[in-house]
Amino acid sequence: MKHPYLTRAILYFLVGIAFIYFGVQSKESTVWNSVTLIFSAVSALCFFCSFKMFSYHNKIKKKK
Repeated sequence: MKHPYLTRAILYFLVGIAFIYFGVQSKESTVWNSVTLIFSAVSALCFFCSFKMFSYHNKIKKKK
């Protein structure tokens, strides 16, 4: 396997944190602008992928 699931999960988690940071920094007068919502949606997807990869890594680890 070229890239283990744990490494990918950590990478997706860090990218999700980065998108949350960019979303907070792009906040203008209100949180409900399109750029902030796009950043939050992308970070939610990154966190979802990260948690799925963590669970898959644990499943593989329990099999061994």
